[in-house]
Parts: sequence; structure tokens; C-alpha cells
Amino acid sequence: MLISLDWIKDFVEIPDMPPKELASRFTLTTAEVEGVIVSGAGLENVQIVQVLSKKPHPEADKLNLVTFETGAGTREVVCGAPNVKEGMRVFYAPVGTTLPSGLTLEPKKIRGILSDGMLCSSTELGLGEGVDGLMELPADAAIGTKFAAYTKQKADVILEVDNKSLTHRPDLWGHYGLAREFAAAHEKKLKTPYDSTWEKKQLAHIGSGNGPVTFTVSEDSACWAYSGLNISGVKVGQSPDWMQRRLTAVGLRPINSLVDISNYVMTELGMPNHIFDADRINGKKLTIRRQQTEGKFKTLDGQERALAGHDTVIADELGTAVLAGIMGGEASGVIDSTTCVFVEVANWDPSEVRKTSVRLGLRSDSSQRYEKTLDSHQCQRTLLRLVELILQLNPGAKVVGGQQTWQREATLAKPVTLEFNRTRITKVLGEDLPVARLENYFRALDFDVTVKGDDFKVIVPTWRTTKDISCVDDLVEEIGRMIGYDNIVPKSPVLPVRPVRLAPGKVLLRRIQDFMVLEAKALEVMTYPLVGADLLQKAQWPGDHNKLVLVNALSQDQDRMRPSVVPSALAIMAENQKNYSDFAFYEYGRAYLGYENERSCLFLGLYSREQSRFTELLNHTEKLVGTLGLSAELSPKQEKFPNTLVPYEWIGSHPHEYVNIRIQGKFHGAATTVHPLAMKEFKAKGFFSFVVIDLTDFENREAKDKTKYAPIAKFPSSSFDVSVTAASDVPAADVLKALSGLKLKQLKSASILGVYAFSESQKSITLRTVFEDSAATLTAEFLSEAEKQVVQTLEKAGFPLRS
Repeated sequence: MLISLDWIKDFVEIPDMPPKELASRFTLTTAEVEGVIVSGAGLENVQIVQVLSKKPHPEADKLNLVTFETGAGTREVVCGAPNVKEGMRVFYAPVGTTLPSGLTLEPKKIRGILSDGMLCSSTELGLGEGVDGLMELPADAAIGTKFAAYTKQKADVILEVDNKSLTHRPDLWGHYGLAREFAAAHEKKLKTPYDSTWEKKQLAHIGSGNGPVTFTVSEDSACWAYSGLNISGVKVGQSPDWMQRRLTAVGLRPINSLVDISNYVMTELGMPNHIFDADRINGKKLTIRRQQTEGKFKTLDGQERALAGHDTVIADELGTAVLAGIMGGEASGVIDSTTCVFVEVANWDPSEVRKTSVRLGLRSDSSQRYEKTLDSHQCQRTLLRLVELILQLNPGAKVVGGQQTWQREATLAKPVTLEFNRTRITKVLGEDLPVARLENYFRALDFDVTVKGDDFKVIVPTWRTTKDISCVDDLVEEIGRMIGYDNIVPKSPVLPVRPVRLAPGKVLLRRIQDFMVLEAKALEVMTYPLVGADLLQKAQWPGDHNKLVLVNALSQDQDRMRPSVVPSALAIMAENQKNYSDFAFYEYGRAYLGYENERSCLFLGLYSREQSRFTELLNHTEKLVGTLGLSAELSPKQEKFPNTLVPYEWIGSHPHEYVNIRIQGKFHGAATTVHPLAMKEFKAKGFFSFVVIDLTDFENREAKDKTKYAPIAKFPSSSFDVSVTAASDVPAADVLKALSGLKLKQLKSASILGVYAFSESQKSITLRTVFEDSAATLTAEFLSEAEKQVVQTLEKAGFPLRS
């Protein structure tokens, strides 16, 4: 958005400051200024010259060598303008001139001939689009006259502000609202030309009763407010130079007197509007309604748009004339022969304007403003300003009939009353601001203020309540930006220093991370919770995966919430097995089983190209649950008790290397080695064992420290390794379970060292038992007897010694 300071000066006296300082102050108080343009800068040496002669360029058919008189001698340039002729008077820019486009003229050879500057078109001088070629001046234009003196242009400073920084401020999309900001920031008085006296003066031009064109509004439309009236006796021509200059300065192209008035008022007051040619409205009646049926519609820019049935339009008897809040149709605008007009000012539902604009890929000056939630109360002032300018530029014109107005009461913005004590502001900002100063700032922003002692009652006007101010904290922000955040002295808060106690979930996460890195030697991975249908199909993960599919997914590979962390982990394994023969990784991530059913799952995977690491995985699992302070039991598959974390029917579920993890009596996890068929789907060779544990029910529980401390043993321990035979489908955990019945207090631990399948039906399981006595050294006789009891207990449970 471009802001003309010359325009701002109509409403407030701006301090005499360098342009960059003004821009810096505006950035600190209101919105970031991205650029500062000083109009006319660089054109000081541009002057009027008269063409004496022209001759063809010897090396180019479309170029001429033009000689001209400057008043101080003659010069020659290379010129490609098609309308150059002897005797014409034009503007000449010498070498060193910086044009509004940013181009600085330098001595340059064009097809071998040096050109001493250039003759200029209106576009090159920043005067808008003119004829194709040089800007021809009247024959009486004095040779040698400087550009600024001849055009009588006022010096202007243009501030370029990013539109996104004004999204929350619909009142700043017009120069009058911006002037209010300048007045408050620089503590200057805001001029109020559009007061009640002015309003009465303009209303005197408006009669009563209906004019030739009337309108009706459908209740189901996106219209919030609509006002209009008829004016006859207008004449379409060029708008005055002062209006064209201002429109050009803010980036709008002058078209004709009526269109320029419409754009001028929109840019001044921030409220879009439309001027119809009344004679081109079929049936002399407009209807604001839904489009109802899909159809094509050609807008003012000549493009054909595909309208939906729910789009709000303004239609006459023959069909759609305007796409509401965005752009008019080709037949809705004024033409050179227009004499009667219907002037409209409206307000529309911002969300509907935004959705339609985005769908059609059509952004206009009107739609950008309506999207910001405009104040319907401003329609009346905008309409009267349009009437004022139309009558001013068309002395014979007059308003026919009265003004017709419609408003949707439920959408009208209402003033917001906020009451607070002065200390509320001073405490937040850290500045002891006196009552009088606070009151002055609020009044400068056009707020109504009542003060009793240190108590304030502030009534916020409707143009600031549509999308901006709603609570006292918003007023604190207003004061903060007015005094300047750069002027607030930074102070450290005076607060007691207390040790921070971690949340239970954070404690759990840190315990997991410590164990995985120090014990399991695993690296942490973080995968996206969004996956694609292809990955789930590749993993052949059971279940309905269409419950949580995104409507506007950025990619097909990330178009739905994952039902499990397992498919993502398989993809990680498949990539890494190409480069590494052994690795381990873990993830503490989320799985999504349905709406409001989000689970926190811990995954640990061990890969080896040579052998299964399932036994190692089980050992890590037992240690892990103990580290987390959970009481867990490992048990084999039980077909009548399904486990949803790793379903039995999943193709990757191993028939033998599968263990359920029961915590507090319920299945909260499962461990398995991925079946070769599933590995083949991912083109992976080797063995991949993993465990997944659902910790959702435990992550917010206060973890109890069950650590038991004991003195270091004074006497040595002794280990005994034994290999037994078991059926291939018997879990190794059953062997350990058999030893749990051995009543021997010196037996400190028992663990699985390895599993070896020596035939299709049988396997060997190697265990290690550790004996220790804290009060005495174990004798050879005791150890021999203890080892014998271990062997007997295992044989009794059906696990004989391997022969």
C-alpha cells in the first residue's frame, strides 16, 4: 500500500522532518514502512526543449538522431519514439537524471552513436500512462522551463507499507484514517472536514423518494449494508490534474472523471464503492442476491470468471452485473456517453469476499479492503463524499430522488466501553504515565474518554471495534505504541527465583531419552505424523485409514494422520539398511486412532543384517519399563485377546518372535520381529525387531522414584550359564518364568543370553543366572547345589539341557 504524505497533509499538519525519520516514526507507532519514495527527486534538471531536426540512425531502422534546442545551445540524442517530429516541444532529461523508475541516465552508445540523455514520455516522468511516444507539450511552452515549474507539482513523499501489517486495522486503508495515526503519533490536531456541518450541507443536495434506479437485498446474501442514489447531468471526461496526480502517486491509473472519483474516495476514506451507468441497468432495478446457478461472468478486466451458485452478486433484470465486493462486470461501468449514474456504497461479509476472491484468483483494491472487516457506519460518509465530488466536477449535475439505504442490524459494529485504572497500563508498560498524558493519547486516537481520579472509562469507536480493540490489553498496546516502545526503559521483572519443577510428561520424556542413548545405544528420530495412503498400503497396516484425511493436503504423501508409528519406522529402517549393517533408533511420537483419540507411543527398533536382535530387544524392554517406574509383564500371543498396537493379523507380525507387553493388567505394548514378507515389501534384507509401547495413560502421572539403594557387595558373585532345548514356538520369556518359582534367595538375576534355532521344530535358549550372598562368600558346595536346582527346575518345566 502506498501512502501520500501530501494527501495526509489535507487532514493534519506533519512535522518538518526528513522523510526517513517520518517513516521510522510510522514504523514504530503503526506499521512497518518498507520504502520511501520522494516524488520529483532526480528530476530537477529535466526541462522543456524544442526539436529542431531528425534524421534516421545509420545502423537502425526504427531509431532517429534528434537535434533540439535547450535554450542554452543544441544537443543530440538517439530517440526511438514514433511520434517525434520537428518543431514539437518535449521534456528532456540530461545525463545524471534519476527517473521515477529508479533508472539513472548515463552516457551510452546506441548502435555506435553516443546519446546525450533522453527525450521523455509521460510514463518515464511518473505522470501516468499517456500516448505511445513522447509527451508532447503545447507550442507556447517556454523552452528551458524546468519540469517542476511547468507541471506545478507539489513535492510529495510516498511511504510504501506492506499490506499484511495492516490486516488488523481496517481503518487504515484510507488516507483519512492514516492521518489520524499521524496526528496521534506527532501530537498534532486532526482536521475534521467531514463533520456534522459538512454532512448537513451535502444532505441538502439530496431530495426524497425513489430515484430512477432502486434496489432490493436478499436476506440470505452476503450483504451487510447497501446505500445508493441517482445523479443526472454528469459528463465523462478527464479528471483534474490534482486528482490524477494523487491517484498516480498511490499506484492507481487515472481513467476518467467518474472512475477517478470512485477510486479517489476509496483511497481517501477506505470504503470501496461503485458508480453504475444508470441507463445500462436493465429494468432500472438492482437485486443483491446469491448467484443461485453456476455460470460465466466477464469482469471489468475483460476476464471470464466461473461463478458458483453461492456467490453473492448484484444483478439487474438480465442477469449478473457485479461480483459483490470484488469487481464489476463489463456492462456495469460508466462509458464516455454516460449522463446518469447510480452511486453505490456497500459493505460485505469479509469471509465470503475472501473465499470467493481466493477461489477465482481475483484480488482487487475493493476485495482487499472488504476482507479486513469494514465498518458499515462509514457507508453514509463515503456516499456523501462521492456526491460532493461528482457535483463539484459536474456543475450541471443534480441528485434525482432521495437516498435508499439498507443495513443488516446484526452485523453493525458497536462501540466498546472499557473501564480500568491507570495502574493497569503503567504496570504492564513499566512506565509511570500521568493521567493527563494518557487522556491526550486516547483523545488523539478519537476515543471518547471519561476520567475520575485514576479511573478511566474509554469508549472505542466502531471503526476500531470491527477487528481490532476488544479489551483493556488492546488499549495498553495503543498507549505503548504511541509513546514508542523504543522509549520504554527495559527493566528486569522483580520476581522470586524458585527452582522449576518439570511436568510429569517432561520427566518421562527425559528418562526415555537417557535410557535410549545410554543403555539401548539408539538414535532419536522424528517422523511426520502425516503419512500417505501409499505408505500404509506398502506396510499393509490393518484398519480403516480414511478417518482422518486432510481436505487440502499439501502432498499425497502427507494427506492423512497416521494410525500407528510403525509404518513410518519401517520407512526409516528401509532407507538406513542400504548403508548400515546394524543400527538402532527410537521415536516418542503420536498415533491417531480417530477424532479426539490421540496416542503417545514409544517405538524402539533394532536392525541387523546378519541375525535377529529380538532377545536383545526384550532385555532392553524389561530394563526400560523398570526405568520408567512401570510394572510390566511379557507374555506370548493370545488369539482371544487381540493387541491393537501390533495386530496379530498384520503381515509383519512374526509367528514366533512376538511378545505382548501387559502394564497394570492391560495390553499397552507389543514386541516382534518383522516378518520376511513385510521386509520384502520395503526391499529390505536382514532382521528388524521392534517394540512399541503406548504411554498415553502414564505420561501425565507423577512418577514415583522406586530406586532402592544398597551397599556395594563385599563378596564376589558367581554366574552360571545353561543352554536348554525348547519348541520353536515357545517364547524365551517362558523359560525365565519357569525359574521364577525357584525359591533361592541367593539367585539375584536370570536373563536370556541368546536363542539359536537348530531345527524347524526346536531351538536352543541360553540363560545366565547370577548368585550372590551379601553376608558371606559362596562355597563350592553351595554353587554346585544351586546349579543342580536350576537344571532340575528347568527340566521339570519341560526345558531339558541341550545335548
